[in-house]
Order: sequence, then C-alpha cells, then structure tokens
Amino acid sequence: MSEAIDPTGTQIHLRHRGAHGEVSATITQVGASMRQLAVGGTPLVADFPTGTPAPSASGVVLVPWPNRVRDGRWAHDGRELQLAITEPKFHNAIHGLLRFAPYAIEADESSATLTATVYPQTGYPFALETSVTYALADDGIRVTHVLRNAGSEPAPVALGAHPFFTVGDADPADVVLTSTGDTWIETDERMLPVAEHPVAGDIDLREGRRLGDGMMDRCYTGLRRDADGLARTTLTAPDGRRTVLWQGEGMDFTHVFITDTYPGRPLAVAIEPMTAPADAFNSGRGLRVLAPGEEWTLEWGVALEG
Repeated sequence: MSEAIDPTGTQIHLRHRGAHGEVSATITQVGASMRQLAVGGTPLVADFPTGTPAPSASGVVLVPWPNRVRDGRWAHDGRELQLAITEPKFHNAIHGLLRFAPYAIEADESSATLTATVYPQTGYPFALETSVTYALADDGIRVTHVLRNAGSEPAPVALGAHPFFTVGDADPADVVLTSTGDTWIETDERMLPVAEHPVAGDIDLREGRRLGDGMMDRCYTGLRRDADGLARTTLTAPDGRRTVLWQGEGMDFTHVFITDTYPGRPLAVAIEPMTAPADAFNSGRGLRVLAPGEEWTLEWGVALEG
C-alpha cells in the first residue's frame, strides 16, 4: 500500500553557507509556499505541522489575485464573470487560483524555481504562465516572481504572498512590528474595502507596535521606500534581532495579519507583500493588465539583521 499524500506535496530543502552561518529554507510543491527559513540558527519564518495543508495560506503564492473578490463577481471588457466562492464564511473568492495547485520544480542546493500554469476557467478566462524563484543569500532569501500572459487577449493580474514570520525564539507578544505605510484601507464585516484613511493612533505602525497589543487584519499602502528603492517592514525582538521583509518595485501594498489561531503558536503574524489590495478585480486598484506575451517580474525578500 502506498504512503499517504502529503497535503503540501514535495518538500524542497535548500542550504547555503553564508557569512552568518548556515542559511536554510523549505519550500513546498503545493502553493509554492515558503514554510521554513532560518539564518545562523535563527528561524525567521513560522513553520507549520507536517501532514497538514498550509494553515491560513501560510507562505503561499497568491495569483492572479491576493486577498478577496467580492462575491467572486467582477467584470472585464464588457463581460460579467463569476469566480468560485472559496471563502464561504464571507461569500468571497479568496487568494487566487493556485493556492492548492502543485508546481513543477527545478532546484539546486541553494535555489529553487517552481512553475505553474493558470488555465482559462470559469470566472477567469485567461492563461498565465507563472514562476517563483527562491534564492538563498547570506542574510536570508530573495524571491522573484514572473507572470507571463500566455493567452491571446489582455489578462488582468495581481500577485501577493502570505508568509508568517518570527524572530527566533523571542516571545511573539514582545516583538515590535514596524511598517512604513502612511495610509490604511478600512474594510467592512466581510473584509472588503470601503474607504482609505491616513494612519493614526494604534493603526499607525511607523513608530512600532507590539504584536501582543491586539489582533490585526489590515492592509497598508503609501509605503516609504529607502534609497535602494525597497520598502521594509520589520519585526524586532527584545534582544535587537530583526526579521526584515523587503518589497521591490510594484509591490506597493503590505497586509498585516496578527492571529492567535496559528497552530502551535500563541501569536503569529503574516506580513503579506502584494501588488494590489482586496477586491482589485472590481476597483482596479493595483491591477496590471498584461498584453499577450507580456511578462511582469516582481521581487521581495527576507533578511535577518542585528
């Protein structure tokens, strides 16, 4: 009798000997999820139990849209389209079409490229070739996405990723989250956008906020970029170690999700680099329309500092 299928497919283990010691990562075949990352023995990504699907889309690539589409309904070029309702609780389509898809894998010791095709289907009649490359560096990992319109008509696309982070063995309640967004997107009871506001009070993450100060499920934009063109969000442990998520050009939204339901952890935080906010298929906000044959390359990464 054959062994049971792992819900996340093949596990790809990467290793790199860097200036700060060994860098390691585990990438899953299903969803192209980054489920583990460590630098010099310090975990930066919150792992999840083996033999289970990625909880809360942990580490998964979100394409051709991140977050939600209201009622799964949207319109393009005069056509009314209906996506499958994959979030029954709020009656939305959530997190794209490849969340549970197996990717093809090419890997060496320190990098892996995973590829998958979005085929034309109900609610999304477009063809996309997608790839994501995870490449280890001395201080962490660089992630490169390439989306190509493989169809014969323009294709609306957006992209995001859903990694959960940690800073070694630091108590997550005492970890301080800092992010540079000067605008936050208000949502309704179905987690769909209704307005945008300047950050203020405990919504403002620019000066830092303890993870233990409360749950959060909120999208930020107006990100400040440093001289190198990157926007950075930082988790700082009491001992000064920092897990840094950086976002390259085109990744103009950061979604922060703090939860007490992540398996095996009292608190967990997802920091999601995205090209568009929730319901972009309806609002057009952050949405990119690729011409036939056109490619779009996006980058983000994670580093240990301090």
